[in-house]
Amino acid sequence: MKQILIKTLTLSVLLTLCAHAEMKCQAGKCSTGKESTEKVLPQPEEKAKNAGGMTEKEHTEMLKKEEKEKASTKMSPKEHAQMLKDEEAAKNTPEKIKARANKHVIQQLFNVRTVKVKQLTAAKEQVNYGYIVIEDSRRVEVSSWYSGYVETLYADTLYKKVKKGDALVKVYSPEVYKAKQDYLNALKFNDTRATLGMLRGAKEKLRLLNVSQKEIDLIKKTRRVDEFTTIYAPISGWIFKKNLNLGSSFKKQQKLFEVINLDKVWLEAKLFQNELQNLDKLENFTVKVKGVAITFKAKKALLYPMLDPKEATATLRLIVDNTNEVLKPGMYAKVHTSAKTETSLVIPRTAALRKDGKWYAFLATEFKGEYEPVEIDIEPLDNIYFLVKKGLFENENIVNNALFMMDSDAQINSIY
Repeated sequence: MKQILIKTLTLSVLLTLCAHAEMKCQAGKCSTGKESTEKVLPQPEEKAKNAGGMTEKEHTEMLKKEEKEKASTKMSPKEHAQMLKDEEAAKNTPEKIKARANKHVIQQLFNVRTVKVKQLTAAKEQVNYGYIVIEDSRRVEVSSWYSGYVETLYADTLYKKVKKGDALVKVYSPEVYKAKQDYLNALKFNDTRATLGMLRGAKEKLRLLNVSQKEIDLIKKTRRVDEFTTIYAPISGWIFKKNLNLGSSFKKQQKLFEVINLDKVWLEAKLFQNELQNLDKLENFTVKVKGVAITFKAKKALLYPMLDPKEATATLRLIVDNTNEVLKPGMYAKVHTSAKTETSLVIPRTAALRKDGKWYAFLATEFKGEYEPVEIDIEPLDNIYFLVKKGLFENENIVNNALFMMDSDAQINSIY
């Protein structure tokens, strides 16, 4: 019995020692108590193998592809085309960003609003300023064709409005009075004896002295001569100059009045030298005058062939209809000009920052809160948008506010 008990105890001790030795070996220690220099490393490729012989990465890609194919079968053709377009944009955008030379970014995590670069169909506009002036063809001078004296002055005040045919002044001229008597004598002599040549000559002399046809017909009808002669307004308009007073004398070829018609006026707009290159593209001209509620359409007439050397500006003449005579010479006017409608890449004016003579925009990167300053080439489109020539692409996100904060951070970090 004792022998059986001893054998049992001995067997238990041996089993315990064996188990302890095995645990040491698994921990990297041999049965001698020393650490083993060789360790068995897991094989990731074998570990990742599945029943089909694919790695875990290949298996994931396969599952994504299958899900995508299932989703595409449920989409409409329009949704499927949009999905392909988005994938193409996702592929191209990183390449465009990589092409930029500036890779420095700044971080802003609050109070930043972004806007997309977009295509806009609009007409390029520009604003110029100028003055309303009198049209040359509507400026008429009334001059004397003979010498004489003022008997009655009808146009007695400056800037009096007259109509065509209104009497301006009644004068006495010895030369005209004699020509009238010669015409009357020719009429009487022609009654008794036909002398058409003499009659025609006497009538032509009155016409060459600028005697009105009304007075010539009156002599023929009444067979009497008025010693006074009336000068009439040649056009409707305003008396801008008056060189006569009651009782004044005047000489031959003296300017008596200047009558101005304001049914049409000119607008002489000033253009800077760099605006001349786009002048041929400009088509629509709208004139606005401060204090006048009406807007006027203008027509391009002539670009003056000389620049003002003091201001380096050219003068563009526009013709404006002014039948209601609201526009007055000397008024300061604003001209809004637009070209043909085109589709262009645009950004808001609030999204561009000028620095050291260059324009910058802050591009949102693929990481949240990081923005990259990008140099851009732009020009004004209107009072809301800039037209983008170079530096940005459609659908890119750029910062639309907080540009001062962005600029400060960029300077601190020596980005530009």
